[in-house]
Amino acid sequence: MAFRHGVYTNEKPTSMIAPVTADASLPIVVGTAPINLTDKYLVNEPVLSFNYAEATQKLGFSNDFKNYTLCESMYSQFALFGVGPVVFINVLDPSKHKKEGQQELIFVDGKATINKEGVLKDTLVLSGFKNKDGQEVDGIETELAYSDEGHLNIFAPDTIAEASAQFDELDPTMVTADDIVGGVDVDGNYKGLELVAHVFPLFRLVPGTIICPKYSTNPLVAAVMEAKSQYINGVFQAISIPDISTEEVTDYTKVAKAKNDNNIASTYQFATWPMASLGGKVMHLSTQLASLMGIVDADNEGVPYVSPSNKNLKMDSAVLADGTPVVLGVDQANYLNGQGIVTTVNFIGGHKLWGNRTAAYPANSDAKDAFIPLRRMFNYVTNTLVLTYWNKVDEPGNPKLIESVVRSVNTWLDGLTAEGKLLGGRVEFRRELNPTTALLDGKYKFSVFLTPPTPAEEISFELELDINYFDALFTA
Repeated sequence: MAFRHGVYTNEKPTSMIAPVTADASLPIVVGTAPINLTDKYLVNEPVLSFNYAEATQKLGFSNDFKNYTLCESMYSQFALFGVGPVVFINVLDPSKHKKEGQQELIFVDGKATINKEGVLKDTLVLSGFKNKDGQEVDGIETELAYSDEGHLNIFAPDTIAEASAQFDELDPTMVTADDIVGGVDVDGNYKGLELVAHVFPLFRLVPGTIICPKYSTNPLVAAVMEAKSQYINGVFQAISIPDISTEEVTDYTKVAKAKNDNNIASTYQFATWPMASLGGKVMHLSTQLASLMGIVDADNEGVPYVSPSNKNLKMDSAVLADGTPVVLGVDQANYLNGQGIVTTVNFIGGHKLWGNRTAAYPANSDAKDAFIPLRRMFNYVTNTLVLTYWNKVDEPGNPKLIESVVRSVNTWLDGLTAEGKLLGGRVEFRRELNPTTALLDGKYKFSVFLTPPTPAEEISFELELDINYFDALFTA
């Protein structure tokens, strides 16, 4: 040790750790985007976006939500609800999801347009240029630019009257459930839903919600979404929101059967039906539910103890996929809720989300598994504990460690309780759960007890005629 002469100080770690809270509502959206509009084709790569401009710059944008499903989520998250960030995963691959196209071009004032979306401008071949006199000309230089509608504009000298165009164009109809599910190829590349596991290592953000608009109506996709929502990176928990098809199921009385047939029955799933329409734009209810949960959480300091049910959606009608209106009364919507299906009602205060129950209900009525806000609170506490105490792993298992964990967790839970976000909570290091054999093996178990408030799903008033009030007639 070096010779010391003077006054010295040093710092020691704070005995109580401030929690590193998880973002309970971060959406992970897997689908298709018009990436032909971008400079770089981002395929099977998680894309983090905090606003509309960033998302459209990286992935492009189209109002054709049926073919470009990520755009539906962009519109809902950023334009309608104004909530972010979002992680998008595009699986539409120009190298395989494409078809050949051609068009005869008519130039007006030096401009012609290929009137279709998805044209890959790097594949464009122009030939047969003719001037206004009908004579063929060679060596014509052109410039290319996409219009706001996603159509490819071609600019040439004013003397040009016509030409022929051949090109490749994106074909989103070629994207299948297998593309959404993804996997790991022989080169070790992750694709589709497998990329959910890359979100935290890449961005240090914990996935909160997994959606696949349109594709989640497929039972395989719904099942993989549910599987990927549990034990992300081996430690984190999320939820998934599968849609029940409004093409195959057009009657609300058939929705419960479709839910069961598609094996949607997990506490980590929130099943939705029908779809939502706003100004003619048809969106999946899963898309708006993901956005709504983000807004509700933001209004409550990021803690997901408040149910999204009975909160306003951005819609003017409930519809089927073809735009046919769906009108549900409260009694009909309650029937769906009783089958573990989240829906929408237009009753008091406009169009609102309606339903507090996860897809596990009614088969599983355990409150933490059956109620949406309780499921999300258990996920939130789980993820926060992992984030906060990961740096304690491999520290000496001594009384100082035990005291630090117990004190800081209890302080955090007490704070949530004081704010009404929990009815109560505590952590214990119990002797009977930590036998000597476990301690010798380096295993330490803390028991966490918590009770989030259940949503006031039913509020009743009992009315009775009290004949004693007739006495008021004689008090004058």
